[in-house]
Amino acid sequence: MEEAGTQHEANPSRMEAVRAHSVAELLECPAAIGHLLNNSVKFLNFDAGEIVFRQAGICHGLYLVLSGRFQRRTERLEVHLMLGPVRTGDMVELAAALGDNRHTYTLAAQSAGSLLMLPIDALNQAFQNYPPLRMRLLEELAREVSRAYITCCLGRAVRSRHENPAARLA
Repeated sequence: MEEAGTQHEANPSRMEAVRAHSVAELLECPAAIGHLLNNSVKFLNFDAGEIVFRQAGICHGLYLVLSGRFQRRTERLEVHLMLGPVRTGDMVELAAALGDNRHTYTLAAQSAGSLLMLPIDALNQAFQNYPPLRMRLLEELAREVSRAYITCCLGRAVRSRHENPAARLA
């Protein structure tokens, strides 16, 4: 069975939008904070099948997908779950970067791709110097959780209608 991430190609317009802006513009922060983050950025390349990070591992930063396809997966109560694809322009692991610095899932490259990483030390310094940045990222995390919840609920509703013939008659 094909994994969900292989069905989605990188959106060229999203990729260009990411490339055309500085970190300060993407994160909507003052120039001084953007300069701090821009100077700390690391560009990482991955081949298909490579693991970017593992669940429960120490989070080294906040990631932004520049190109390629990546898949999130997790293990909960000894059950392996696919959490869905990560696309160009997506920020990855807000929860770990803003929380206890432990990855909440494993991220693997499904194709050759590249990520921009904002190291956790630079992020923490940016949060100290400009606290609204942490709030802005927490708001984005809340939107991400909300989108995942809606997707999950819609998926369950569709599955239950397909599994229950009586529901089709209603």
